[in-house]
Amino acid sequence: MASREVEGDQRTEEERAIDEWLPITSSRTAKWWYSTFHNVTAMVGAGVLSLPYAMSSMGWGAGVTMMIISWIITLYTLWQMVEMHEMVPGKRFDRYHELGQHAFGEKLGLYIVVPQQVVVEVSTCIIYMVTGGKSLKKTHESLCSDCKEIKLTYFILIFASIHFFLSHLPNFNSISVVSLAAAVMSLTYSTIAWTAALAKGSDGHVDYGPRGKNTKDNVFNFFNALGDIAFAYAGHNVVLEIQATIPSPSKKPMWKGVVFAYIVVAICYLPVAFIGYYIFGNEVEDNILLVLNKPEWLIAAANIFVFVHVVGGYQIYAMPVFDMLETYLVKEIKLKPSFWLRFTTRTIYVALTMFIGMTFPFFGGLVGFFGGFALAPTTYFLPCIIWLIVKKPKKFSFSWMINWVFIILGLMLMTLAPIGGLRNIILSAKTYKFYQ
Repeated sequence: MASREVEGDQRTEEERAIDEWLPITSSRTAKWWYSTFHNVTAMVGAGVLSLPYAMSSMGWGAGVTMMIISWIITLYTLWQMVEMHEMVPGKRFDRYHELGQHAFGEKLGLYIVVPQQVVVEVSTCIIYMVTGGKSLKKTHESLCSDCKEIKLTYFILIFASIHFFLSHLPNFNSISVVSLAAAVMSLTYSTIAWTAALAKGSDGHVDYGPRGKNTKDNVFNFFNALGDIAFAYAGHNVVLEIQATIPSPSKKPMWKGVVFAYIVVAICYLPVAFIGYYIFGNEVEDNILLVLNKPEWLIAAANIFVFVHVVGGYQIYAMPVFDMLETYLVKEIKLKPSFWLRFTTRTIYVALTMFIGMTFPFFGGLVGFFGGFALAPTTYFLPCIIWLIVKKPKKFSFSWMINWVFIILGLMLMTLAPIGGLRNIILSAKTYKFYQ
């Protein structure tokens, strides 16, 4: 599982053939703008719709501070990963775990990075299953209010059926059109969300106080909101895999794409979070589109755009999982690379995420729990730890101090956020009936 070499290639013909078959290393022809829309698709998604809800659990001061600090920290850690991709002459760290192995050692690097990355990517795919299904359901209800209600389970099945087809596209470059459409949709539905909220206007009786009934509820809601925001800013798990598609030297084009992506992220996130909270206060839902009922055609369109976006987002997060599974099967189990191996592996994965999404569609709680538990480490502080190990900045220098500050903040986020998310899941489960 070592990083792929750029020059002085010592691989056998068989190893080269396997690398050219695997999703991450099969194509290096991407342009810098591929980086932009892949990163936008990876980052802007289900999370943006829960930001006003997160703001309502934190209040203006803490909410605005957390939104802006998260943008700064995650841009910094993303820059670190882009810098480290080709820091060793003749090598490229095409996968997150390869960078981890370089920093922590062959075995320890795998044990530290792979479980976190798998949890992030699989949980995100599950959450997108739920989001895609809910968006379709909301569209159906908006356009046909007199129609018989259809179970969410069936809408999730419709969403999954698309991925039973798309998941067989071989690599990142082959899904670039899907990713571009998803990135455009994210900007579109984010704009619809805040402009529709602004058009609806405030009724003059908005409550910005804590939404909980007591102090205990408010504390747990605050913790869950931390996870919501962590989830919204998490796209780092696929950054090195995206950069792997760009020809060497990849640092400048990748960073150019990342900067443009983060501008789009700010345009999407900040108006939705601040305007959504300003208009609805603590009455906002965990998905802002659910409280915007008029005009019905616009809300239906926004939900369709969300649906298209999470189709692309699912593929972006599933591709590294496909790469891990296929790498293990052909390099460790020694199975022969083939169409049927890929077809079987990916079909089972889509079916598994569909089943879990159907069974546990607690959207708000899922975002908070996974946002804190898995996304916080890989996005907020693991890049900082790796940077300190491999770059060895001078003790008490600015670089050394800023990395330690971000590590401490990330650890706090990882500890507190899952508590609120897990509590929300438990509360939702008490009244939930399976497959409704």
